[in-house]
Amino acid sequence: MLLIQVLWGLAQWALGMTAQTHLGAVGVLLLLVIGASIRARHTRLAVGAAVLFALLMTQA
Repeated sequence: MLLIQVLWGLAQWALGMTAQTHLGAVGVLLLLVIGASIRARHTRLAVGAAVLFALLMTQA
């Protein structure tokens, strides 16, 4: 269980660094919205933010 949490934390950190490098604050904000909406069980918001994030990553 601890290993899964550590790996999840490392994955979030790596994805955040990638988004910050390529997209700046907008990418980090979209990742934050995705994470918060998944935890709050707002799937429409999570899907919308994920689509925007994917579109921005293809443009970067």
